[in-house]
Amino acid sequence: MFANTIEPKQTAVDNTESYTDTELESLRSEVEWAINSLKMEIVQFAMKVQQECSKQAEKQASLTIIKFAQKYASNGLGVEQRQIQQMALDFAANELAPNMIEWDEKEIFPLDTLRKAAELGFGAVYCKEKYGGTGLSRLDASVIFEALATGCCSTTAYISIHNMCAWMIDSFGNDNLRSQWIPQLASMEKCSSYCLTEPGAGSDAASLSTTARKDGSHYVLNGSKAFISGSGEADLYVVMCRTGDAGSKGVSCILVEKGTPGLSFAKKERKLGWNSHPARIVNFDDCRVPVTNLVGSEGQGFNIAMKGLNGGRINVASCSLGAAYAALEQARDHMKIRKQFGKPIEKFQYLQFRLAEMATQLVASRLMVRNAATALDNQDTNAVALCSMAKLFATEECFKICDYAMQIFGGYGYLKDYPVQQYMRDSRVHCILEGTNEIMRLLVSRDLLTER
Repeated sequence: MFANTIEPKQTAVDNTESYTDTELESLRSEVEWAINSLKMEIVQFAMKVQQECSKQAEKQASLTIIKFAQKYASNGLGVEQRQIQQMALDFAANELAPNMIEWDEKEIFPLDTLRKAAELGFGAVYCKEKYGGTGLSRLDASVIFEALATGCCSTTAYISIHNMCAWMIDSFGNDNLRSQWIPQLASMEKCSSYCLTEPGAGSDAASLSTTARKDGSHYVLNGSKAFISGSGEADLYVVMCRTGDAGSKGVSCILVEKGTPGLSFAKKERKLGWNSHPARIVNFDDCRVPVTNLVGSEGQGFNIAMKGLNGGRINVASCSLGAAYAALEQARDHMKIRKQFGKPIEKFQYLQFRLAEMATQLVASRLMVRNAATALDNQDTNAVALCSMAKLFATEECFKICDYAMQIFGGYGYLKDYPVQQYMRDSRVHCILEGTNEIMRLLVSRDLLTER
């Protein structure tokens, strides 16, 4: 192993009495030099081992195994859906996973990779084909976002938000807005951000205070939006603002392009996760936009926002599925190679049972999400409640799966060289955004208590 180690001079003597003091000092120096050389080689070897471990960890992330998908994630899907799923899994393994750690550490917004995803039809998944959308279903979108999130949950989450913005324009905009924006959004030549939350209006979205005052052929916007994903990088902002009286019926939806005078951005927020896309406060100071940028009609904005969020909840839950799916696979593989007490830790029944529980949680979450997506596709009357249930259950259970996976890795799981900790960090915010899980409980209970 240490081929270059210098061996001390061999001398055929039985004791040190035949050595002179000078010879003894020389021999002592040779031995010390040999020991120091050996120490240096050991240190260098340890450094190489550490570097190789980091490389193997990244390789493990980039080669997320597909066999779990073949066992469980493809159940109930048609042939075309399985092909779409495989395409998304391949893209995740080849384009997302190898870069996930770097994008997180350096807070890189991977625009080129986003456009590669758009080339596969992932930029406007459930927009109509007439203006350049892919024309797939909400169920198809869930399958896609889950698969992509196995490679990078944060980047996939931004893609899903962008898709929600495109859908709002496609569903409620007029033909001029559709023809202007859907092709550019579908290709991700232009990226979009959704602006609903404000510093003083989070869960109580209907109390938003950003105003849009009509002035001839323009609206003049004033106010601020908070926690806006993609802000500063995005080219188009789908803004919910007040054009009328207080309450939900006074809210409208207006498009604001980057570069519009009066539109500005605060500093980039420092976040626990979701670091591959920025979040900033978005400010509007006498920001003038044409009245033709109104999506739908005045007073329809809150309805547009809520309908968009029904799908958004499915999307973010699907991202949680992907993160949990990847974390589970990596924990399973780690159990096979990690040895303690003289045997692989997969031999310990406690961890076997924990793995079984994690897989069961994941499959149950997936069933709920896909059931809600199907309800949304079919415009079922209980779709809102089902979307809320799915978001509530899947985001919380999948976060637990990521946390359990990190525990299985032990101390290694706490190192940023291993991607399992990033899946945990990126998935935590899913319990907060697109409506907090406390609001999900409120929506479900309200539906249960409503007389029909």
